[in-house]
Order: sequence, then structure tokens, then C-alpha cells
Amino acid sequence: MTAGAPGRAAPSAARRHLREALVAWSFALPFLILFLVFMAGPVLVSFVMSFTDLRLVDIHHPFSVNFVGLDNFARLLGDQKFLKAVANTAFFVIVGIPFTIALGLGAAVGLNQGVVRFRAIFRVGFYLPVVTSIVAVAVVWRLLLSADYGVVNTLLGFVGIKGPDWLHNPATALPSLVVMAAWRNMGFLMVIFLAGLQGIPALLYEAAEIDGASAWQRFTYITLPMLRPTLLFAAVITSIGYLQFFEEPFVMTQGGPLDSTLSVAFYTYNQFGFGNYSYAASMSYSLFLAIVGLTLVQFRFLRSDS
Repeated sequence: MTAGAPGRAAPSAARRHLREALVAWSFALPFLILFLVFMAGPVLVSFVMSFTDLRLVDIHHPFSVNFVGLDNFARLLGDQKFLKAVANTAFFVIVGIPFTIALGLGAAVGLNQGVVRFRAIFRVGFYLPVVTSIVAVAVVWRLLLSADYGVVNTLLGFVGIKGPDWLHNPATALPSLVVMAAWRNMGFLMVIFLAGLQGIPALLYEAAEIDGASAWQRFTYITLPMLRPTLLFAAVITSIGYLQFFEEPFVMTQGGPLDSTLSVAFYTYNQFGFGNYSYAASMSYSLFLAIVGLTLVQFRFLRSDS
């Protein structure tokens, strides 16, 4: 009887592991079904759709859809409105990312060094726009930038400057959206940079100060190198969001005036609304490739060598 005990123990352990695996998969199954149906499935379908000529009129006649290869992507290169949207998005990214990071880092350094009193109040104040609805933010900024009764133009009038119609002037509409986006997102980066700054050993600053390093030298040769992983994270997260910027023009300007605030994401949304599904899908994957490319560049230049 005792000689057969190990033989019976092995099947028992195998059944126990199988039962544990089945229980684990039963808990994971609802998420997997939702992921496959609402995430992976639509992504795969939209990818295939970008190589066809599917339009709204073809929904009831799916067998009339033709495979067109890369024609939709080639068509993008000749679409002047799309190229305008690409230029606007590039401006938003190239100007907005450094501006937002500089604001967030500056606020984090000031709060971390105790330059500002009542730091807890300022931390909450800087972070509030992040959790505030974009609609509420847009309404406030539209009032601030109003040509007739806006606070910005009123303040400029006190010093004898006639402010422009910020959101209805093609020269100022997009920069205005950049400023609004930077103001709204700097609080999130401030929190990230504060976490990174608090991880830098204070002994490094003390040793540099003893050696006669100025505040700017300590920031340049200690703070920035030690923050490279944090800067990489901030740059990647911000660039992904800014490449897909949509809410700002959708709520504030509807892409105008004269398409000066039209973004790639907003133009893609319009094409889906017009029923040009395959053409819109090709725009979506072009934007995806831009996000991947920019992320790889940022990893190349900001990744820590250590």
C-alpha cells in the first residue's frame, strides 16, 4: 500500500494544477473576450479595411468591396487637406512637447526646492486641469481668448495693445491651442518630474555646491542627466497624446479657420463621418506609424546609457 502512494500523489498534484489553471482562465476569460471583441478584432478589421475601397454604401453589399492594396496610402500623399493636417499636427508636436515639458519641469523644480511657499496648494492647482473635463477647459479658454470681452485682450488693452481674434485668426489659432494644451497637461508632467527629482541623492547637489557649481550648473550636470529616464517617459507620453490631438480643435475651432487647426486625428474622424471607411483607416495607420517612429527616435536619444 505504501509503495503505491507516490504514484497516486502524482496524478493528484496534476489534477490540482489543472484545476487551478482552469480557475485562473475562468477569471481571465471575460477580459479576453472583451479584448478580442472590442480591441483586437476592430484593430485587425480596420487594418484589413485600409487595403480596400470600403465605403458606407458598401455596408449592405460587402461582396462589392475590392482590394486596392496601397492605393489609399498613396492617395494620402496627394490629399492637400491631409497634408495640411499633417503640418498642423507636426507644429503641435514640435512646439507643444518642449513647451509642455519645460513648464512641467520648471514647476517641479520650483516646488521640489521649496522656492514656492504653500507647495501643497500649488501641486493641487497645477494638477486640477488634468482631471478637469476638456469641455469645461475649452469653455474657459474660449472666454479668455475672446476678441471682444476676453481677459487676455482686456489685459493687453491696459498696456495699449490691441489683441487679435485668437481663435478666428489663422496665424494665432493653432498656437493658442498649443498654449491651452500645455497648460492643461503640465500638471501631469509636474507630478512625474517631482517623483524623479525626489529620487536624486541630495549628496550630489551638496558635493557640487562645495565644489563651487552654480545653480544652473547643478541643474545641467546633475538634474538633467539623472532625469533622463523620466524625461524619456514624459516625452513619449506627451508625444503620443499630441500626435493624436483631437479634443482641442473639435471643441474649440472645428478645425478652422481655413483648416489652420485641422489635425490628422480630426480629419480622420471627419472621413469616418463621411463614410470613407477605408480611406480613414489608412490615415489611422499612417498616424500609428508616425507615433511608432517618433517613439523610437525618442528612445534612441533619451534612453539612459546605464
